[in-house]
Amino acid sequence: MYLVKSPLLLKWFYPSLTWNKSRSEKIVYLTFDDGPIPNVTDFVLNTLKSFDVKATFFCIGDNISKHPMVFERVKNEGHAIGNHTFNHLKGWKTDDETYIQNILKCQQLTQTNLFRPPYGRIKKSQIKSLKSKVKSLKSYRDSELRTNDSGLEIIMWDVLSGDFDLNLSPEKCYQNVIKNTQNGSIVVFHDSLKAFDRLHYTLPKVLKYLSEKGYQFGTL
Repeated sequence: MYLVKSPLLLKWFYPSLTWNKSRSEKIVYLTFDDGPIPNVTDFVLNTLKSFDVKATFFCIGDNISKHPMVFERVKNEGHAIGNHTFNHLKGWKTDDETYIQNILKCQQLTQTNLFRPPYGRIKKSQIKSLKSKVKSLKSYRDSELRTNDSGLEIIMWDVLSGDFDLNLSPEKCYQNVIKNTQNGSIVVFHDSLKAFDRLHYTLPKVLKYLSEKGYQFGTL
């Protein structure tokens, strides 16, 4: 079970997390989780390039290690990079110390100030521990965790495409996005093998539709 549109209750329960950006600007933020994966991430990059669009990729550290050339392409083409843990850990089922260390292991590769918890599941204690870890850093040189002056931003979303759902039709995936996206929306796709059938159909159509509606595309 999952919700396409993030409910207000969740936003209220986790107020320190970023669920969307400014509603006053006609900008949408496309994000891609779980890569980099050969062919799949390459398809995403080619499609984004054809529309002259930049996006944000929340990468799994293990996949970066396995596919460094694909990761380099993401960076070289000007997209933003986010941390998605090294092993795609589910925070609710992982002890805090293991979870934080797994994030730090990924951080050595991503060196970003953006983090998205896999499955969107993170304990409040993990949020506190992670932010405390960031706050205690004195310099990039002194730690594995590199951030900018604003610290680590934990990114959630307000629109979930559902492309990971094997029972979802590609057309329904497309409708999930276009019916729920608004100014400032953070939209989740997955550059994974599991999602590819729906992603391949949906992404070009979403880019065409939103572009024709006058939206611009931003990075986080």
